[in-house]
Amino acid sequence: MSDTMLADTPVPAGDGEIVLRATGIGKSFFGVRVLSGIDITVRRGEVHGLVGENGAGKSTLMKILAGVHLADEGAVQFEGRPVQFTHPLQAMSAGLVTVFQEFNLLPERTVAQNVFLGREPRRAGFIDTRGMVRRTQSLLDDLGVTFIDPSARVGSLTVAEQQIVEIVKALSFDARVISMDEPTAALSDPEVELLYAIIRRLTARGVAVIYVSHRLKEIFDLCDSITILKDGALVSTDAAADLTPAELVRRMVGRPIQSFFPGPIDGTRVGAARIELEGCGNDFVDDVHLTLHAGEIVGVAGLQGSGRTELVEGIFGVHGFTRGQMRLDGAPVRFTSSRAAVKAGLALVTEDRKAQGLALNQSVLDNSLLVIRSVFAGRARAARREVPGILSSLEITTGALDREVRFLSGGNQQKVVLAKWLATGPQVVLFDEPTRGIDVGAKIAVYDLMRQLAAEGKAVLMVSSELPEVIGMSDRILVMRDGELAAELPAGSAEHEVLAAATGSHETENTVVEDPRTTDEGGTR
Repeated sequence: MSDTMLADTPVPAGDGEIVLRATGIGKSFFGVRVLSGIDITVRRGEVHGLVGENGAGKSTLMKILAGVHLADEGAVQFEGRPVQFTHPLQAMSAGLVTVFQEFNLLPERTVAQNVFLGREPRRAGFIDTRGMVRRTQSLLDDLGVTFIDPSARVGSLTVAEQQIVEIVKALSFDARVISMDEPTAALSDPEVELLYAIIRRLTARGVAVIYVSHRLKEIFDLCDSITILKDGALVSTDAAADLTPAELVRRMVGRPIQSFFPGPIDGTRVGAARIELEGCGNDFVDDVHLTLHAGEIVGVAGLQGSGRTELVEGIFGVHGFTRGQMRLDGAPVRFTSSRAAVKAGLALVTEDRKAQGLALNQSVLDNSLLVIRSVFAGRARAARREVPGILSSLEITTGALDREVRFLSGGNQQKVVLAKWLATGPQVVLFDEPTRGIDVGAKIAVYDLMRQLAAEGKAVLMVSSELPEVIGMSDRILVMRDGELAAELPAGSAEHEVLAAATGSHETENTVVEDPRTTDEGGTR
């Protein structure tokens, strides 16, 4: 990509013209009220943030605007005309397109075929393949994207590139409003910057973007206006410039937040070394020296591809260390399997809870007992009696222990994962992206739990892509680079210090967004 490609374009203040207005929107499912009296006004050329805890009603509102659900009450005006979309294709054809977290793409078809699926241009009665490719290329050119081939198979693209295809498809409908649901949930940092640049190009052209995200930094980086929902009701709509992160959090969770990142609990003491690594390595990391003590939280930072996840997987025996020495409570150990690590008192909260942490079609109770039944079968009966208390301590809102986990919010699903590991009574807890994709209230609950574990004398190692989280929660910060431990920094270090260690430079500057494939080819995290 050229140096000027996708360079940041200032987001316009907006010309004041209202492109979408929804008033008094209400919706119930099976007698349960999920939305009540929701108003939202979106102006041309703005990014309008939609935030709230899981269960606040964001997804339901988006699906009503997209034509997936029909509102029970209220009205929607699009470009000054009353509309009532009863099918997503109606909304898309009108110019209101939603890009959901789960992409609606066919992996075996090409980019151009996906963009014009069901609307293929024809010539003399036959599909005009060349014309379709040409039109897709024109849409990509409009976004300044040069690294996607319209003839490429979608299944061969990265997640970020597939997201661009969804946006191109939206533009092929002449979209005036594009709704994006957690668009960065699975993206690396360079890919997030790429999305930022594309959103700025869209708004510069007058396209409005409704942006749903749990990441407050993104909300304040991108959004001109912010609408906050709580428990299916409208809390407020304000200009982003009139809100602070602290005030936004207070409105979302309904109570004042004295400190987003809680400090150590009174009485917490750093004790003896639990985990010691001396020159440990495998196919993914090399020559790692670190000590993790009882009673402390150690954060692991680093760029995508630096080896952060591989470090915790090495400790946990997923990809065990093949060289160097690892000690647990002073005794040499070499875990050749995760099962051995669990038996030794370790727990690993994986970054992908749905694929790696949960059995989605099983109940809350069964998920909470997954590890116990697999590794400590003799303790299953006793653990079954303890699980309700563990779930209660985590303030999980499930309705019933026999409810299938797939029906829970992301935050409650993450709490079930935590309950699964707490039931084993671990002494060392490894967290990999513990708050990815969960709302602010659930994040604070996870932070409180980490501090409680440390106060109980557990050792906590946390990998996170969010620098404020690493800095806010860590008693020490380890920085990975190219599969090696590049630096150890004290608590409260500045973001630029962490980034300097992660990049190997003394200064960090804003760089031009590049094709994400050129920044993360190693496959490690």
